[in-house]
Amino acid sequence: MDLKTARNIHRIFREKGLTLSLAESCTAGLISHYLTTVPGASRIYAAGVVTYSADAKKRILGIPQKVIDAHGIVSEQTAKQMARRVRSLTKTDVSVSTTGNLGPDVIENKPRGLVYVAVSTKKRTVTKKLMLKGTRGQIKEIAVIAALSFLLEVIAHD
Repeated sequence: MDLKTARNIHRIFREKGLTLSLAESCTAGLISHYLTTVPGASRIYAAGVVTYSADAKKRILGIPQKVIDAHGIVSEQTAKQMARRVRSLTKTDVSVSTTGNLGPDVIENKPRGLVYVAVSTKKRTVTKKLMLKGTRGQIKEIAVIAALSFLLEVIAHD
């Protein structure tokens, strides 16, 4: 991955004095990896958690069972909850979450390649639905790039 987007995030967060946290599921820490590849990451990046299982989402982030029962793990509602909860837990200005199905199987009647990204700020929480194609690794990589781009987009307009 080209680190240009990660560098831009660092620059904008430093200029605005913002801090960032992450709650990753399907991206399994890859967003954190890219953000911390850029020197000085500790100035903007506070914390990240990988809550891969439903149980981890409930225990660590406190996602209500009723949200999971009603909408599933792979859903806009779960992505929003993940982003809001990690931002609250870490006391950061902004957070990003990812949840999705990388495949190969359909889970919760949701197709391979369906990914939700949420960005939560003090003003709002917004989501983006992605339908990605490729291998499991390609979908993960594309989801990371899309999440970082979405973060830039939201911060630019916040």
